[in-house]
Amino acid sequence: MAPREYRVKLGIGILISLSFIYLAFQKVDFGQMWHSFKAANYWYILPAVAIVFLSHFLRALRWRYFLDPIRRLDTKSLFSSLMIGYMANLLMPAHLGEILRAYVLSKKLSIAGSSTFATIVMERIVDVFTLLALMVLAISIYPFPVWVKKSGYIMFAGVFGLFVFLVLLKKFRLRMQELVAFFLGRFSERFQQNIVDVVTNFVCGIVPLKSRGDYAIVSILSVLIWTCYGLVFYFNLRAFNFTTTYHLPWSASLILLVVTTISVVIPSSPGYVGTYHYLCQISLALFGVPAGPALSFAAVVHGINFLPVLVVGLILSCSEGATLSKISVKKAFADNVPQIV
Repeated sequence: MAPREYRVKLGIGILISLSFIYLAFQKVDFGQMWHSFKAANYWYILPAVAIVFLSHFLRALRWRYFLDPIRRLDTKSLFSSLMIGYMANLLMPAHLGEILRAYVLSKKLSIAGSSTFATIVMERIVDVFTLLALMVLAISIYPFPVWVKKSGYIMFAGVFGLFVFLVLLKKFRLRMQELVAFFLGRFSERFQQNIVDVVTNFVCGIVPLKSRGDYAIVSILSVLIWTCYGLVFYFNLRAFNFTTTYHLPWSASLILLVVTTISVVIPSSPGYVGTYHYLCQISLALFGVPAGPALSFAAVVHGINFLPVLVVGLILSCSEGATLSKISVKKAFADNVPQIV
């Protein structure tokens, strides 16, 4: 990605985040907000942080099953690459950490970067289908606003379209290569070959799981991962005593999980600042929680989800010799996306 394009995306993301921050603070009583911070029982943060890391370990374990048909890898290396990628997502816009995640693993264990990235795409597709299943469950429990339902429809349509595209790409690989070559006829042969190589490696990463039993394991791991996300909200609701003060049902954690996940889809600054906080705030508003305490809650949950990941990701990147100063976005792209020569 060119530096100018990177700066433009970063600038747009920051503007969107500032807009959501304005919306979040618009109706806040700062006295209530400060009181919520002081009254919270922060001992609940310890199990919440532990569950955050458990969810990431389970993700690394699940990723291993996606990569098994290509090559059997150790969970430790996958966890390290995953944390470095998540750390990069907190510092860079447009989910570029996913590319760095594939890059770090491919360089460390000599795997084609495009094939590795393809498994990440498949992983995200599974995540979105799991989220949609949770959304259906949540809608059956609570009458969501229309905009939440529409967001779910858009996500489903986008993921389903991507899934169909990947199936066609896999089934008609030779025809797709010919089609790519046809559209790139005006470019140099070297550029055409680079593109074809990337498409081929990407398709190689889209493979069935190694055994039928692996599908059950991946499904179970997916449920456990999202259960962990819900538990993080649950422990924080207990920390702020919202369950008693506002008589929140157990489903509040599910509603928070579904709505705040939409913040990942909305373009924003790195770390989903603003979008995450506002969506968390309006989720709690559905249950009668005032804007001030809800924003205090959102700030703490956001910190629990992202600050430990940032710290551990930076430590692991240093231990792997894969600091962001050494791994630029341009360098990562060069290994996965060909350049015009």
